Amino acid sequence: MNIHITPRHLPLTDGIDMYVHNKLSHLDHFESRILGAHVVLWHDRSAPPKQQYRVKVHLAVPGPDIFAEAGEADLYAAIDKAEEKLSSELRKRKTKLVDRKRHVEARRKEKARRFGR
Repeated sequence: MNIHITPRHLPLTDGIDMYVHNKLSHLDHFESRILGAHVVLWHDRSAPPKQQYRVKVHLAVPGPDIFAEAGEADLYAAIDKAEEKLSSELRKRKTKLVDRKRHVEARRKEKARRFGR
């Protein structure tokens, strides 16, 4: 997965870079066809103290893209929160796809049973 990180009003250290890459690499568990991710990290001094660090993530996947945004007092906590939101969205997406396949298969079997094929 290609991950592009854009820092705003804060330096991008190797520690932050590694942390973001580690967190987003775990998302391959839910969807193996993730094309890429664009992560924007910024420090907003004018925001309330509990949301000074903001993280926005745009995840490119086949079909509709997935977005997540989180704000916290700590940058690493904001990254964790955004990753949890992405995990939740990917889990819902995977469940929908599996349920849709099961529903189509059940309908096909019901038709075959009904018409004696």
